[in-house]
Amino acid sequence: MTACESLCPVHTALDVIGGKWKLLVLWHLQSGTKRYNELLKLIGDITPKMLVQQLRDLEADGIVERTLHPVIPPRVDYALTTYGKTLDPMIAALEEWGKKHRKRA
Repeated sequence: MTACESLCPVHTALDVIGGKWKLLVLWHLQSGTKRYNELLKLIGDITPKMLVQQLRDLEADGIVERTLHPVIPPRVDYALTTYGKTLDPMIAALEEWGKKHRKRA
């Protein structure tokens, strides 16, 4: 482990939310609870296997909660936890930056 890995808070944050898909999952969950298939459609290019892995990782880190409803067929919902909602300002800032960058390009 390098000094940055052990001391740098940005490295810690990227370990939790980094990668191609996690921020998109979080962005879509900001507007409320979503079902698995809904997230799959909203994100578009993600494979089902990758979405499952990203959701599991976010759940393990306490960012997303998974609710299994005991109905037939089974229904699973995903939502941001209270802790996960603390990422809202950061996601909003990235959204604004993305809008400005798109206009610039």
